[in-house]
Amino acid sequence: MANHKSAKKRARQTITKTLRSSQAKKSVRTAEKKLRTAITDKNTDEAKTLLTSFVSKMSKAAQKGYYHANTLSRKVGRLSQQVSGISK
Repeated sequence: MANHKSAKKRARQTITKTLRSSQAKKSVRTAEKKLRTAITDKNTDEAKTLLTSFVSKMSKAAQKGYYHANTLSRKVGRLSQQVSGISK
């Protein structure tokens, strides 16, 4: 347990920060899972709307620092390639 006033504050801030980051990451993972199921079901219209939702959530999470920018780019690129592949 923290003894100094500043250490107690940091402990409180860490709890809040951890909660926010875990919620944001969970939201991104859920959106990715829904998108991947739409891709496997070859549901083109749903996949396109879910892709925009996923990109939005992932971009916001990367902007906040929960994901690296390269991770964002890699995931968005691969998933958009898969979505465009099912529409052909």
